[in-house]
Amino acid sequence: MQSKSKSKIVVQKYGGSSIGNVEKIKNVAQRIISYARGGNKIVVVVSAMGDTTDELVALARKINPNPSEREMDMLMSTGEQISCSLLAMALHKRGVDAISFTGSQIGIITDTDHTQAKILKIETDRIKKELNKGKIVIIAGFQGLSTAFEITTLGRGGSDLSAVALAVSIGADLCEIYTDVGGIYTADPRLVAEAKKLKYITFDEILELAARGAQVMHTRAVEVAKKFNIPLHVRGSFTKEEGTMIMEKIPFIEEPVIRGATLAANEAKITLCNVQDKPGIAARVFTELAKQNINVDMIVQNVSHKRTTDISFTAPKRNLIKTLKISRRIVKGIGAGEVLFDENIAKVSVVGVGMKSHSGVAAKCFSILAKNKINIDMISTSEISISCIVKKDAGKKALKVLHKEFKLDKIKS
Repeated sequence: MQSKSKSKIVVQKYGGSSIGNVEKIKNVAQRIISYARGGNKIVVVVSAMGDTTDELVALARKINPNPSEREMDMLMSTGEQISCSLLAMALHKRGVDAISFTGSQIGIITDTDHTQAKILKIETDRIKKELNKGKIVIIAGFQGLSTAFEITTLGRGGSDLSAVALAVSIGADLCEIYTDVGGIYTADPRLVAEAKKLKYITFDEILELAARGAQVMHTRAVEVAKKFNIPLHVRGSFTKEEGTMIMEKIPFIEEPVIRGATLAANEAKITLCNVQDKPGIAARVFTELAKQNINVDMIVQNVSHKRTTDISFTAPKRNLIKTLKISRRIVKGIGAGEVLFDENIAKVSVVGVGMKSHSGVAAKCFSILAKNKINIDMISTSEISISCIVKKDAGKKALKVLHKEFKLDKIKS
């Protein structure tokens, strides 16, 4: 007598665009049912519907332009709660047993850092109990309960992190991330019509793409997946086609030099003028910014001729007011000059693990931009990426010419 094969545990995450209205929620419910009929145990993580999160932020700003982070977490966590309860109702309507939970109810325990909390542990007993009853478990992403028993959120895009962390905690066999596009492309297909869907991409490449502004996966989610070597399948909510597998190594004998290009217009450049050129000053500046959870990206220090220098760096535009406030306090404390800022910038990047074994990629990148009369303001490189700050109005052109000249439209996926 043949023994029954063990049922698989599948974690599926659906983004806001996948459940943006009633019809889309019904579509997701049907997809979940098809997986459950295959004998799988399903855990679903959902984001807030459509533009709900942005609408809640705008609502808060109308009440108070500078609301407390605790109260923002209280407000922002409600969007996902609406999604998971409506999805459970849609499954009930189809005769499928399902139950919804908030992050707090399920036992997603975080630190006390509001709006950017880190997951410390996940209690899995309740999830497993409901799965063993044959129920589909639906969990509100993006949120948890702090060690101080406060509701916290994980940062924008944090539902990806919720899904991957849950997959790790319950020992899932598969983690799928559903979006409004069919997978991960060589560039944002909304900006570059010739962008090509990739069949495979490495953890390192997707981490660089995400860090450089590609809105494909939450960086911390990929870091967790890489740490525990959990392959992720990024696929479209409205198609049955295979998407893109994110894994440790892709099945090619030789890596393509460049795998993707990105454009980010969500950063600002801040310059601290007339900073004393002596040991310890830069450390003091960036230590203070780090203490206030300002995520600094690119840093450039000008050559010193008169024992003073200018230090420029980029930071998320959403934190500009906070960053300027801290920076002005810093320059006052170190006896530096004024603080300048520029919101009219964009960051264009190319990424690929093949850079490790190929020279001349940076030179080619700079030559392409120069040939197209696009001026570079700042440059940052890593082992597998090159990023350039350009004027915002030149950003899309820069992305398109780099995508074309590096032949990403002809890449083997």
